[in-house]
Amino acid sequence: MTSPKPCGIEGTFVRGLETTATYDPSTEEFVMHSPTLTSIKWWPGNLGKSVTHAVVAAQLYTKGKCYGIHMFMVPLRSLEDHTPLPGIELGDIGPKLGYANIDNGFLRFTHFRIPRENMFMKYSRVEPDGTYVAPPVEKLSYGSMVLIRSLIVGGMGHCLAKGSTIATRYSAVRHQSELVAGGGEPQVLDYQSQQLKLFPYIASAYAFLFAGKHMQEMFADSVNQVSAGNFNVLPELHATAAGLKAFTSNVAIPGIEQLRMACGGHGYSAASGFPLLYGNETPACTYEGENTVMLLQTARFLMKCVRQLKAGTTFKGIMAYLADHPQQRCMAQSEDDFLNAKTLLDAYRHRAQRIVFQAATNLDKAEKSGLEQAVAWNQQHLYLIRAANAHCHLAVVEIFLSALQRSEAPEAIKKVLMTMFQMYAIHGLSEYRGEFLQDGYLTGQQLDAIDRILIRLLKEIRPNAVTLVDAFDIDDNNLASVMGRYDGNVYENMYKWAKSAPMNDKEVKDAYHLYIGPFLKENRAKSKL
Repeated sequence: MTSPKPCGIEGTFVRGLETTATYDPSTEEFVMHSPTLTSIKWWPGNLGKSVTHAVVAAQLYTKGKCYGIHMFMVPLRSLEDHTPLPGIELGDIGPKLGYANIDNGFLRFTHFRIPRENMFMKYSRVEPDGTYVAPPVEKLSYGSMVLIRSLIVGGMGHCLAKGSTIATRYSAVRHQSELVAGGGEPQVLDYQSQQLKLFPYIASAYAFLFAGKHMQEMFADSVNQVSAGNFNVLPELHATAAGLKAFTSNVAIPGIEQLRMACGGHGYSAASGFPLLYGNETPACTYEGENTVMLLQTARFLMKCVRQLKAGTTFKGIMAYLADHPQQRCMAQSEDDFLNAKTLLDAYRHRAQRIVFQAATNLDKAEKSGLEQAVAWNQQHLYLIRAANAHCHLAVVEIFLSALQRSEAPEAIKKVLMTMFQMYAIHGLSEYRGEFLQDGYLTGQQLDAIDRILIRLLKEIRPNAVTLVDAFDIDDNNLASVMGRYDGNVYENMYKWAKSAPMNDKEVKDAYHLYIGPFLKENRAKSKL
């Protein structure tokens, strides 16, 4: 078995990784070593008790010089009795918020030797005599991180799909209060406030699933281009994967909590499925790169693009908006104008361009004021993170719309999905109204119209709400929720679920005689004094 992701990639400061792989030409081996406490690998999945081999990231040393991070295939346990090999110390890191079934572990090397051939040497290599041959692009060794970040984007769509399925189905089963006296208790799903909690997240789930599919296609295309010798695709791939990983998980994880609360008190029960879902998905904000750091990596790419644009470089695809000359004011005159896809796309392009250029201008001023580049960068984090978020939001809107335009689905389905796109985009305009108002792109009157459109979309989505989450096609076993079950028999099965709890398996008579009985007798005696 091999660890599903490389060891040592959990830290933010990757180039400062402390694990070393020192080449010994006399034996043609690398000596893997953990020279400090902080060089211990911590968190890789299945490392604690299960895996026999791992892909390890380490600083490569040969002929007395360090050549940075490289990847190595390292055996960890005996294939005969599964015991750690000499020079290997490893174990489980203990309980976590979620993923109780995964033995995340720690790993420490003490001068552990592996053959020279165990280094990944497709693009860079070490010759038998210790001569280092550099790769054509320095960060090719980070490819595994880009792949996993790309997968996380779609994973956050699936996460929201699960949460919105549970909450929407339960909201169709649950009845509460009377809208009209004597009219009976309506479904909770009929309340506008409930629709405002649920429908934007259903739309976000669809948007992120499309974005995840796009990222996988982008990664596959980049691999093909790199194999053909074109390494120019790597910076945008890296920046897009990092940014969308952060953007989608920053929406999805708080979204799961909002969806849980939309289920009322029962959402707190493990029967809802939300505690398990939240515990298992929330590490997405920190693994494979902490989200703030990921957004700053995207911002660094954006600042580079602005400099290249000023130097005359042209851009294609998602980056083309930087060279656009969008209208300085939104020209929508009616509510229906805001349902036009181009109107929505123009708004997001304008916002992203303005905020990215503002960040670049502020950074340039800080550097020209005499601050060191690193200090200037640190003092502009507010603007840089805002720029990365605006760019990523635009990317998701563009990907969503493009997927619908290219879709060969029946027109009836495309119409419903277009409503999902409109909900996603309109809700974003409403949520980030300040950024669209800031330079006068939208007026207060236009934002009033946007809110009215949001209410119209709620009404339009309501008849299809349950069908929209059913279309995610998540079976009950995968959903793991009594409240979100497909057949809607929630309360009967919650009752069965409660009765099957271990505490109800049998009467614990000893507990009464040992604890409850003496406690009651003691307090009754005190009350008579």
